[in-house]
Amino acid sequence: MKPVKVGICGLGTVGGGTFNVLKRNADEISRRAGRRIIVEEVGARRPNPDCDTKGVQVTQDIFEVATNPEIDVVVELIGGYDVARDLVLTAIENGKHVVTANKALIAVHGNEIFEAAQRKNVMVAFEASVAGGIPIIKAIREGLSANQINWLAGIINGTGNFILTEMRDKGRDFADVLAEAQALGYAEADPTFDVEGIDAAHKLTILASLAFGIPLQFEKAYTEGISKITREDVQYAEELGYRIKHLGVSRRTEDGVELRVHPTLVPESALLANVNGVMNAVLVDGDAVGQTMYYGAGAGAEPTASAVVADIVDVVRTLTADRDNRVPHLAFQPSELSDAPVLPVEEIETAYYLRMQALEQPGVLAQVTSILGEKGINIEAIIQKETHEEQVPVIILTQRVQEQKMNEAIAEMEALDAICGAVTRIRVEHLAD
Repeated sequence: MKPVKVGICGLGTVGGGTFNVLKRNADEISRRAGRRIIVEEVGARRPNPDCDTKGVQVTQDIFEVATNPEIDVVVELIGGYDVARDLVLTAIENGKHVVTANKALIAVHGNEIFEAAQRKNVMVAFEASVAGGIPIIKAIREGLSANQINWLAGIINGTGNFILTEMRDKGRDFADVLAEAQALGYAEADPTFDVEGIDAAHKLTILASLAFGIPLQFEKAYTEGISKITREDVQYAEELGYRIKHLGVSRRTEDGVELRVHPTLVPESALLANVNGVMNAVLVDGDAVGQTMYYGAGAGAEPTASAVVADIVDVVRTLTADRDNRVPHLAFQPSELSDAPVLPVEEIETAYYLRMQALEQPGVLAQVTSILGEKGINIEAIIQKETHEEQVPVIILTQRVQEQKMNEAIAEMEALDAICGAVTRIRVEHLAD
């Protein structure tokens, strides 16, 4: 059979890795795909010194790649929202199959892109958009297709996990570790997407759609970052038998689907609590299989390229398949997507860790516990540190309660004259419950 010709748009870290893997492993890849795969053209603003593009067409106009009649598959690796969207839609309109590693693009524009692909009878593959080289999308979409997925939870941003690991292991402050992460290249100069949970929310949106058969709804994801976590919070969590992880959690309930990213206390014996450094992991609970965990490198040139090339191979394998028998983009047939609502965070129930600074005087703790009791919030544990200061830290672990009630209780606590400043809140998850 004639070779399949690929056009790569973007020759940065992931684009360069993809180009090199396709070139280095060309024979092995063609054995798996059943046809040769040739990089016909590369669209990039600047060359990558690590890539030998001799013999390959190179252009600075990425849209030239999307309209090149010789190209069968366009690989979008430029990142971002708007230009990437226009590029992918142009490629689809020109009858090209698309492979992308762009989680922001899929989370925000995926519904539109998949609809366009359906009309033009082309495929859009996006394994590399979540958790780098970990084949989590294929696992949920295909390997777990016999299951009703109950919930999934994941550490899906390596930067945040590195920061929290360093804070725990070495007793360092957030700002100090963030600066190191930037120096090491784990965090961008503007780290907002990573440390405030936006990157993880993009990925969780995709995983939830695959798991529960709902349209992509990034705008409804609750997102909270780790920038307010202190080393004291990390230490207190350890004393209580927990570790703080920045989790993406999505759960099926009778009322709808939870979709939330936030710092979370996880029991120290849990699998996710022991995922450290820049590594990623996703835990999935299915009604038939039970819990399965997927662990590995969530970023990097060649780990991500591994997933990109795997998608290219999948596209090549199915080029001759009937459109109605291809694996659907979001695991469920487009006509079978559910209208189950994404729940507001106020309606979600979790346990909570609370930390507050209280004046060292009689009756303060009684006032706090009275407020919690009036809201029907049961206390699991309390730590009150002895100091010689006017203010003492008080740490409370609660049982599960609806977020709205906790918000009301925190507002009342912060209004007490004896409470100094805002009450720090971190959610607690016992995922196996």
